[in-house]
Amino acid sequence: MKLAIFDDHRLGAVLADDQTIVDLTGGVPWPHDPDPLGAGWWVRLCRDFDQLRPRLEAAVADGPRQPLGSVRLRPPVLNPTKIIACAVNYAEHVDEMRDAVLPRVSGKVQAWMLDFDVFLKAPSSIVGPEDSILLPAGPTVDGKEIHHEAELTLVVSRGGASIAEADALDHVLGYTIGLDITVRGEGDRSRRKSYDTFTPLGPWLTTRDEVPDPHALAVELSIDGEIRQRANTADMTVRIPGIIAYASSVMRLEPGDAILTGAPQGVGQIHDGEVIHTTITRLGEMRLPVRRET
Repeated sequence: MKLAIFDDHRLGAVLADDQTIVDLTGGVPWPHDPDPLGAGWWVRLCRDFDQLRPRLEAAVADGPRQPLGSVRLRPPVLNPTKIIACAVNYAEHVDEMRDAVLPRVSGKVQAWMLDFDVFLKAPSSIVGPEDSILLPAGPTVDGKEIHHEAELTLVVSRGGASIAEADALDHVLGYTIGLDITVRGEGDRSRRKSYDTFTPLGPWLTTRDEVPDPHALAVELSIDGEIRQRANTADMTVRIPGIIAYASSVMRLEPGDAILTGAPQGVGQIHDGEVIHTTITRLGEMRLPVRRET
């Protein structure tokens, strides 16, 4: 099932043609709250999806349908308690950071910068597939490079702490496309990656059963038709079960949390007026314009 949040934060299912959306809001057993700050129904849906699925499937069969192009798609998450992101999870990305990016933007390479780890991004940085990426005024005026990083992203279903690798995929609701937009330079990763609009997610959430192997997905990002990133999730250094086990050993995962699984090689600078096109196998595509903040 392809779950979408659209218009005034209604729940929808995108059909196989990727052209039609069915309104499932009436199939959710809680009152609809259009205010995203109060929409706890989404977190409960993430937690209880297995129990709710028959009810939602019935709503897919009977619910009102409309062209996908007639609605506004929102990010396929609502109010996650946290965004967890993975650093340096592809070997070729380690190489480019060590040999080119870090010497240019920081003037030095410290060993910890090349080690796999997790960090937090502000949930307020999330935007959807029909929004724009804004280049913040401060770093832009200071001449900082701002980079794209296309990443497979997962959304947590049942939360937990110290989750075993063998059980980790049972805690995944589904997958979506994510971008980890980054101000390059020295200082804390979380700060440099948490500006407003720096975590685009979308276009919808594809449930785990429709992605039989999340480690066999092609990731591609192009800017104005020029391919910048092209990789496969098979090349992750730490795979999704290991990511979930490690992250949950540090912090409790909650239903609806989002985890960006790391950037493949090919990261690079983005500029005002460009359009970023990102695709991941089975998960759809996003086209996001880049604008300078005014």
